[in-house]
Amino acid sequence: MLTTNEKELIKKISNGNTVAFSDLVDGHKDLVYTLCIRMLGNREDAEEVSQDVFIKVFTALRTFKGDSKLSTWIYRIAYNACLDRLKKSKKERMRVEVDHLKSAAFSVMDNALDRMVREERSVLINSCLAALPAEDASILTLFYFEEKNLLEMEKVLDLSANTIKVRLFRARKKLAAIMENKFDKETVGSNG
Repeated sequence: MLTTNEKELIKKISNGNTVAFSDLVDGHKDLVYTLCIRMLGNREDAEEVSQDVFIKVFTALRTFKGDSKLSTWIYRIAYNACLDRLKKSKKERMRVEVDHLKSAAFSVMDNALDRMVREERSVLINSCLAALPAEDASILTLFYFEEKNLLEMEKVLDLSANTIKVRLFRARKKLAAIMENKFDKETVGSNG
């Protein structure tokens, strides 16, 4: 299932080419970090686990059989690393911090308004995802944000497609309930 480029990249890395490994990291770091932040809910932990993931990728790359996409294999390592961290820490998930915009001058008010709406939506989604159990947040992240199909998710999560469908359905219901509750509180709070 590996592409010719992926095979060549793995060969270069196995031969000690650090630039090739840097290319691999650059190609997957954002998606690994996104999965880690969604599962762990803490920026510092997500950064640390993301780094650990790529160390594991580097050391295990020679044993990678190529029976799945390289990205799927890397996400599987990231997913398992996050589960290990959650088990190890045994503490409540912290809410995802959302970066605040740096003060910037906008030439057109519409642009500023559009950006605020997108940011509010992002804050709302992140806070609602953070309220979910880690496994629910990760399955929604893989499906919607990483745009993984069921076959890829089977390999990452080591679950059957039917089980993933059921978990996706349940996670969506939980997320919808959390979002509905949050909207109700915001509506009541703004009127009172």
